[in-house]
Amino acid sequence: MSPKSFQDLINDVHDKGICQECGGCVSFCSSADFHIIDFKDKYSPPVYVKKDECLECGICYYICPQTHVSDYDINKTFTFSDYDSMPIGPYYEIYSCQATDSEFLKNGSDGGVVNSIINFLIEKKEIDGAIVAKTEAPFLREATFVNKKEDLMKYSGALLDISPQLTEIQKFSTYTHTIPELKRYTDNKLAVVGTPCQIYTMRCMQELGVTPSQNIEVCLGLFCFENFLFDKHQIKKFENDFNIQLENIKKINVKEDLILTLKDNNRIKIPFNHLTDYMRPACNACNNFTNIYADISFGGLGSPDKYTTVILRTKKGKDIISEAISTGVIKKLNLDPENKDKLIDLITRYSRLKIQRYEKFSSQIMEAH
Repeated sequence: MSPKSFQDLINDVHDKGICQECGGCVSFCSSADFHIIDFKDKYSPPVYVKKDECLECGICYYICPQTHVSDYDINKTFTFSDYDSMPIGPYYEIYSCQATDSEFLKNGSDGGVVNSIINFLIEKKEIDGAIVAKTEAPFLREATFVNKKEDLMKYSGALLDISPQLTEIQKFSTYTHTIPELKRYTDNKLAVVGTPCQIYTMRCMQELGVTPSQNIEVCLGLFCFENFLFDKHQIKKFENDFNIQLENIKKINVKEDLILTLKDNNRIKIPFNHLTDYMRPACNACNNFTNIYADISFGGLGSPDKYTTVILRTKKGKDIISEAISTGVIKKLNLDPENKDKLIDLITRYSRLKIQRYEKFSSQIMEAH
């Protein structure tokens, strides 16, 4: 294999419009220390800052989720190859779970399980904190560090009253820059909540022993069909298309549809195929719906209201969930075989839809280049 550089990443990923802006390339050791590459605009791919000082080590290329250079090694680590375990990926068990803490349950997006698990790990001192998404406004999230229950409550699924600041925000995105946030906490043991492309990049960094992956204790992966990106013009279009004002949105859930709960507690359900105009373009280039490289995957799809679908993927993830259930931190729904099959079938269907979208998009990219 010929040596690679960030310029190769620009040629093979950025120029094709498939950079997912996960931040892996700007966060690894030499780049982070010497500011070789960085985001000039967090909504656009990173760029060279000091091109003459690039070591051309190729790490940025190898850890990128769009080059797939590390697929073989990562799949070997996770005991499956290519699509043998697709479309859901390898797992020990799939549950529908719910937080037993009433505050986490009330404020969580679904069953309050992710924050319950993070709080459980902090209280056990297995982690010092977690990188999670803080909701700034509807369809706007930022990565932030939390190390106590009060902050987990503050940044959970329920929205604060954000309407006064809506006019000041120029761009909205549900995608958070989680990986760049890691390098600020290199002395901490962390849980990280991330999308499939972010978790894949972190696994590549761990496989290569690349900073700052050494402080990632557990990967908590979110189901992800697509993320959204809006500018002011698209916000206005969205409000007109769906007869809604962003300032009236209280909560966002993702199940079979995008579900918006309004401040008057009415609900609006929007099918994903109606949201194509608002999707981040690079999401077309991802085929991983259920976050197959996480220790534990979480999502609302397939579970009843106020429950979270939980996929136990690694032994570490299995042990965490088993202990959380046995100590009463979370509880699982007793699904009969028929309902369990329905849950798995629904997750499989959405996984295949994402794979089909990826394959169609990839063929178009191939034809264009």
